[in-house]
Amino acid sequence: MIMALYGVMTLDEMLKTENYGDDEGRRSGEHAAQGPPVVAVSGVKNSGKTTLLAGIIPVLKKLGLKVAVIKHDGHDFTPDVPGTDSFRLRASGAAGVAVYSASRCMIIKEKADVRVEDIADQFYDMDLILLEGGKFSGYRKVEVVRGAVSRSFVSDPATLLALCTDEDLHVEGVPVFSLNDYEGIAGRIVKFIREEDGHARRIWQGN
Repeated sequence: MIMALYGVMTLDEMLKTENYGDDEGRRSGEHAAQGPPVVAVSGVKNSGKTTLLAGIIPVLKKLGLKVAVIKHDGHDFTPDVPGTDSFRLRASGAAGVAVYSASRCMIIKEKADVRVEDIADQFYDMDLILLEGGKFSGYRKVEVVRGAVSRSFVSDPATLLALCTDEDLHVEGVPVFSLNDYEGIAGRIVKFIREEDGHARRIWQGN
């Protein structure tokens, strides 16, 4: 059950009353110009951010939303598999490599000071971008607080959309969900992008 939108509403009822991710909406000039809203899923290391994302994405997809995820890596990483042609081309000195087929593409680019906005530009046709990380960013966020790892939130309370926790935490005006209440958390995100989408997009544009 999703309890965050119109009192109590099941997923099936929501699907009948709203079409959040219709193709016509994605193609609109306003959507393309402003870009999709960005919501961060934050928390300290090993708090369960990826687990939460893997749980809420299927719910959001069932609601018709086309969702992209941007993941922050605090360390450097190898973006390709050794032995592939694209890996060899990067190793030869190419500053950027793209691989594409009829159904997907991958772009690898060497760039200093990468910003979330630089990557978000590539997802202009999405309905929602979820950022894994960004706990100190200005993006509105769901923070995961798992008692085995931490006992309190670390984000600015003014940026919190929700807390996802197994601890007894309370912040005025911020709903609290259990760690595996994927439908409730997805409902909170949908409620936010319906009611405050302009705010989310202004942050995305850096204003």
